[in-house]
Amino acid sequence: MINGPGLFSDIGKRAKDLLTKDYISDQKFTVSTYSETGLALTSTAVKKGGLSTGDVAAHYKYRNTLIDVKVDTESNISTTFTITEIVPSTKAIASFKLPDYSSGKLEVQYFHHHATFTAAAILNKSPAIDVSATIGTPTITFGAEAGYDTTSGNFTKYIAGIGVSKPESSASVILGDKGDTMMASYVHHLDQSKRSAAVGEISRRFSTNENTFTVGGSYALDNLTLVKAKLNNHGKLGAVLQHEVIPKSLLTIAGEVDTKALDKTPRFGLALALKP
Repeated sequence: MINGPGLFSDIGKRAKDLLTKDYISDQKFTVSTYSETGLALTSTAVKKGGLSTGDVAAHYKYRNTLIDVKVDTESNISTTFTITEIVPSTKAIASFKLPDYSSGKLEVQYFHHHATFTAAAILNKSPAIDVSATIGTPTITFGAEAGYDTTSGNFTKYIAGIGVSKPESSASVILGDKGDTMMASYVHHLDQSKRSAAVGEISRRFSTNENTFTVGGSYALDNLTLVKAKLNNHGKLGAVLQHEVIPKSLLTIAGEVDTKALDKTPRFGLALALKP
């Protein structure tokens, strides 16, 4: 694919991943297997509170086509087809979920050296349409996204953002919620592998004059062990310990405590992902 600005959804993604990814509050067990034919099978069991769920997913790649199928314990079947280079510099993604026949979605992405464009539509009687576009370079990106409800004739969202990305750092500013919120973030990587990093994020909701400031980071203790932590101005403290127990298989332990309400029960999560 062409090396140009990323998609609009990539603006601020590094900071978001550092502050949210792996901060789990449930128990999850995953086993993945792979074949030389390009087929991957993943079985997942999740327990959250008193509810247990599970699913089996298949991922198959053939030339420029990816097929993903997932069946869960509630008899839902989710299918996604991803085809790249139908025409040069494009990607098409079609997805649907059974038995919800109104859940179909079609998305088309176009990549250029100095711009990207995406359009997505929900395939039902009253389709909702989302479009986004970015211009710039791999280093600096300007972008916008909008959602339109064809039934009411109203815009459901419009968002604008700017992102700056360098090998050792990245920064972004996003104006969202129809102009009601602004979020700024900065990530600085502390090593060449980008496993150790510091991150800061501040958001403001203008309608309520509410500010949220979050700092966090990750630190690689060694090649197999990673720790993460975050704290916001509301007193929420979270931590993650992740260890590669065997090659490509991860054990994740996470917790969160409200430092301003220590009488509340802390939240804990545990995940084991095995990839034999």
